[in-house]
Amino acid sequence: MAIVWGTTFLGIKIGVETVPPWFVAGLRQFLASLVLLPILIYTKNLKWIGWRNFRIQITLSSLMLVGANGLTTVAEENLTSSLTSLISALSPIFIFVASMAIGMEKFTYRTMAGLLMGFFGVLFIFWDGINDLMNPSYRLGLLILIIAIMSWGLGTIYTKKINVKNNNLFLNLFYQFAFAGIIQLIFAFSFSETIDISAWSVKSVSAIIYLAVFGSVLAFFSYHYLLRTLLPTQVSILSYVNTIISIFLSWLILGETISTKFIIATACIISGVFIINYKPGMLKFRLMQKYLK
Repeated sequence: MAIVWGTTFLGIKIGVETVPPWFVAGLRQFLASLVLLPILIYTKNLKWIGWRNFRIQITLSSLMLVGANGLTTVAEENLTSSLTSLISALSPIFIFVASMAIGMEKFTYRTMAGLLMGFFGVLFIFWDGINDLMNPSYRLGLLILIIAIMSWGLGTIYTKKINVKNNNLFLNLFYQFAFAGIIQLIFAFSFSETIDISAWSVKSVSAIIYLAVFGSVLAFFSYHYLLRTLLPTQVSILSYVNTIISIFLSWLILGETISTKFIIATACIISGVFIINYKPGMLKFRLMQKYLK
């Protein structure tokens, strides 16, 4: 799953090369819902989920799909794939800080060390590229990405607070994908400067299809499945691998420049996030623990 996650930033960058970002995001999520539709019909699980669960799924969709994924797609129009993935890796730090603010987490010296590591990582990112901030498009991309990270963090905290039980994961995801796809396509038709489908390249369209099947359906289902079978802290390890894979693929396929300072920044941020999230036993799998008892 980490490999799939690592390719999503690359897929988004390829998609927005010729397709407006809100169309990339909207078509991705709407196609994902269409992939799930025949599965739900065949298994006779397509049904109304009730108003309470509907409100929960719409809230999650608004925060994590429309807000986080959608705005990340918009941001990548002006930012490199590698930079987007690296800054997005800071989301666990935002989640931890926000959780502390509402009393869900406690501040420790280890937390301070992790936050400082993340801060130094950000400094290394912009060490040589401070002049890039003078570019309005670059600044706008960073601002949108920060909002996207905050949206993902709020969605994660909301999930923890309400303690959602996904009895039918495919059905819940269907509602989330369908709602996000419709809203994002409305944004696409409303905010896209030009809509010229003939200009959309086969490569960009293929990237959207890949994002729908693998980046949405497979990745989200796998994520929720792993949360059922592993500890949340163990699942969080995948985000570190995801960032490394994304940066490597951006260099290999897109030819993006990865400087020594960027590598140092990556090491600082990943280390900082790991220090904050670390809990005793997070590297041990439940299956191993079961047989060791």
